[in-house]
Amino acid sequence: MIHSEILGIGAYVPETVLSNIDMEKIVETSDEWIQSRTGIVNRHLTQGENTSDLGMKAALAALEDAGMQAEELDMILLATTSPDHLSPSTAGLVQKKIGAKNAVAMDISAGCTGFVYILDLARNLIASGSYEKILVIGAEVLTKHIDWTDRNTCILFGDGAGAAVVAKSENNGIQDTRIYTDGDLNDLIIVPTTPVKNPVAQADAEYLALHMKGQDVFKFATKVVSKSLKEMMKAHELTNEEIRWIVPHQANKRIIDFAASKLKMDPDKFFINLNEYGNTSAASIPIALNEMKQKGLLAKGDKILLVGFGAGLTWGTALIQW
Repeated sequence: MIHSEILGIGAYVPETVLSNIDMEKIVETSDEWIQSRTGIVNRHLTQGENTSDLGMKAALAALEDAGMQAEELDMILLATTSPDHLSPSTAGLVQKKIGAKNAVAMDISAGCTGFVYILDLARNLIASGSYEKILVIGAEVLTKHIDWTDRNTCILFGDGAGAAVVAKSENNGIQDTRIYTDGDLNDLIIVPTTPVKNPVAQADAEYLALHMKGQDVFKFATKVVSKSLKEMMKAHELTNEEIRWIVPHQANKRIIDFAASKLKMDPDKFFINLNEYGNTSAASIPIALNEMKQKGLLAKGDKILLVGFGAGLTWGTALIQW
């Protein structure tokens, strides 16, 4: 089997920070309430940069880390639920902006599980022999889809992008990926788009902002995170001690704490940075990986589990040996 590994990682978040104290001036909430229920303290917001701009900057950082030129890429996969346009693809816009003229480019929509989805696609496409160097990007400007009068959702999300260069390798770096969808639960998280409206169909008035059933999503997430991690560890006969890091989608600290308890695993093995960035959806896992690398937390040979969950509903895990 043809193997693949991550050659480079990069991320970008906007400089502008909206703190919980700032949120108190926008909606009826408090720093204590937000921190106790989510673990979030800050979130970064774009002042005009769109998803492709964030994706471009993360992509260039990942290419630099990999010591690679954009022209060497043969594919770009970009996961987002907040594209610049419905068409053309945000991946295509990034392709132009970084000069990856030899890469086919496409977007994938899998909510907050997006990065795990595109990592699975990249691994399998390389294994097929069709591609050798794939840039995977999770990029989001979800704040443009937020109702800033809804205190249940506006406190949660931030903007950002993370990217990785995945390439054919003799090293089995990306050892396994598993992704799932349950369409029966698709109404739990929705980012609406233009409703059906034409000369023979009139659209009902509807609010076009992100909405979700928070308690139901919480119940779903606490179930699938621990279950999918257990399944991956069992499949590879891994003990808790053999896992160096678990990098979860950064949505809610209580979900992460629940998973650690369910797995009877040291909570310190779970990398958390949602306090600074909030929920950046498909960008959260690569942003976390980049921060871990910048802080020197990733050592060669470390076994790392990635786990995501989000709209669709979707979830997935990846086992990586760094």
